[in-house]
Amino acid sequence: MAVRFRFARTLCLALVLGTTGLAPAALAQQVEPPGKQKKLPEAPSKLPKVDRSKNLDFLFGALKAAPDEASAKHVEARIWAIWLQTPSDTAALLMSRAKTAVDAKKIDVAIKLLDSIIKLRPDYIEAWNRRATLYYMQNDYGRSLADIQQVLIREPRHFGALAGLGMIMQEVGDERRALEAYRKALAVNPHLEKIPDQVKALTEKVEGRDI
Repeated sequence: MAVRFRFARTLCLALVLGTTGLAPAALAQQVEPPGKQKKLPEAPSKLPKVDRSKNLDFLFGALKAAPDEASAKHVEARIWAIWLQTPSDTAALLMSRAKTAVDAKKIDVAIKLLDSIIKLRPDYIEAWNRRATLYYMQNDYGRSLADIQQVLIREPRHFGALAGLGMIMQEVGDERRALEAYRKALAVNPHLEKIPDQVKALTEKVEGRDI
């Protein structure tokens, strides 16, 4: 039974990667130790109040042009705040309950709440992104990748999803795809933490050192 489960999980991941144009070099490396705490990039705990009409294009331009990390973090928080907003009071309530469930380490409950949000508001990007995070924490890379794909279809500039995609590709052994995803994330948000170090290390491994 265990062998069948591992085969089904590997097949699921392969199918999802196929639909996103990604092909891991070493699927055997996909499983992390169950006790290891893992987390995709997500919104900071405190966010400013923002006007929903605020132009994301303007904010992304300001993010790239930010002169220092403090300025970049301020702009980044405003972008996250817009992503997290929803015109649906029901979706907002369920999102709050999902966060409470995560804080209580009731991940399965949180996933079910996010399922309900996505059914109610499939255009709500951050519900997809939060569920991708939880699937990733459960080592369910196939479902996490499927949700990341839905995020990027709706918002190709979602630097959190792009960084998460890079993390998954790196863990399954596809370092070239990981590097590609990380570079896309940094092209949108040059101030992402730890990602520049990953890009430097992977560039040396994938493309070799400059002579």
